[in-house]
Amino acid sequence: MKKIAIIGATGMLGQPVTEEFLSAGYEVSIFVRNPTKAQKLFGKKVNITIGNLTDVARLKKFLENQDFLYLNLSVKQESGEHDFQPEREGLANILKAAKETSLSRIGYLSSLVHFYQGQHNFDWWVFRLKVDAVSQIKSSGIPYSIFYPSTFMESFGKGAYRQGNNLLLSGTSKYKMYLISGSDYGKQVIRAFEHHNGNNEYTIQGQEGYTADEAATLFAEHYPKAKIRIMRAPFGLLKFLGKFTNRFNYAAHIIEALNNYPEQFDAEKTWQELGIPPTKFLDYIKKCP
Repeated sequence: MKKIAIIGATGMLGQPVTEEFLSAGYEVSIFVRNPTKAQKLFGKKVNITIGNLTDVARLKKFLENQDFLYLNLSVKQESGEHDFQPEREGLANILKAAKETSLSRIGYLSSLVHFYQGQHNFDWWVFRLKVDAVSQIKSSGIPYSIFYPSTFMESFGKGAYRQGNNLLLSGTSKYKMYLISGSDYGKQVIRAFEHHNGNNEYTIQGQEGYTADEAATLFAEHYPKAKIRIMRAPFGLLKFLGKFTNRFNYAAHIIEALNNYPEQFDAEKTWQELGIPPTKFLDYIKKCP
């Protein structure tokens, strides 16, 4: 039985990937700060190590005797550039520990929209951090699979766009995003670990493209469990509030990038190697909690 270590398993995007590894028969070990949340999500199906990314010795012990490592790291919206960041200092600690083990592959969740960095004079420390994270992994000497996903369907079902029974939009979404479900992505991650050698980078996209406005409208019209309202915040107000709080600053930057990144379909190679993601957005909406 293959062994996979996962850091970030309890997050919105880590959960479906973890579940797919379990369904595929892997022995799954997760590194968490909140064991109660982990046990509620996965029960006794996973091995749980409690720790944080500042502890290199703990990380090394966690990674010993593992075949693979999958990373689902993120920036907390309320954090600042000079705070401890999982994708910067945390990643450096993870790689330091990993180099002293027999890991045969690292998988890392990046993002497609971070390629907006530098376009139209857009410069954001979070995207610079993501660029540097990829460089760290590439220079580690450990074989890697790096995933650059489009927007996840979960962003409308329970993530960034959805707040209770409201979908929050700001500004104008100019380009279609090729939405993909977390479970479809998880299956692709497993295939990347199982069938490929060397170093690989994948564009992760679903079959259907929607602007944020189109996706929100579709969700509101077809969500069966509650009445969903679409609410719009003036983008100028969001940027103004971002001068005073990290959370609004994060929201203003990510919305600006998502609204203006000229995403094009570029997943042919990924589909050939990792399979075509089958989930349609309408089907996801009807099954969404």
